[in-house]
Amino acid sequence: MRFMIIIKATPSSEDGTPPDEKLLTEMGKFNEELVAAGIMLAGEGLQASSKGARVRFSGDKRTVVDGPFSETKELIAGFWIWQCKSKEEAIEWVKRCPNPFNEESEIEIRQVFELEDFGPELPAEVRESEERLRAELASRQK
Repeated sequence: MRFMIIIKATPSSEDGTPPDEKLLTEMGKFNEELVAAGIMLAGEGLQASSKGARVRFSGDKRTVVDGPFSETKELIAGFWIWQCKSKEEAIEWVKRCPNPFNEESEIEIRQVFELEDFGPELPAEVRESEERLRAELASRQK
């Protein structure tokens, strides 16, 4: 099972305060543990929302809204993609994570859909197209 581990933003991550050397070292060690255990597939920190934008959809209309965005608790400061045997395993790994900001913070765990999760309702041509795309992406990463 793949999981997206979502590191929620805090006021300091949104104001652009960089993590200190101690936290960077701790997170680097944690990432090394994840890789050594075969858990981590990807992971990145994200710039503050002031450097981002949102595109709102309403029917055929598209509206671009530039950051910053006011609801810090709803923003994302970073993410990992992990391969775990269960949600419980992902939870145990998150509990071992250093506090991402040395302040009150939150990490969310969400399971990623796999093709088989869509069952027989997924048309064969869509399934084949997705499998081709995933194989192409995998070959680019080698």
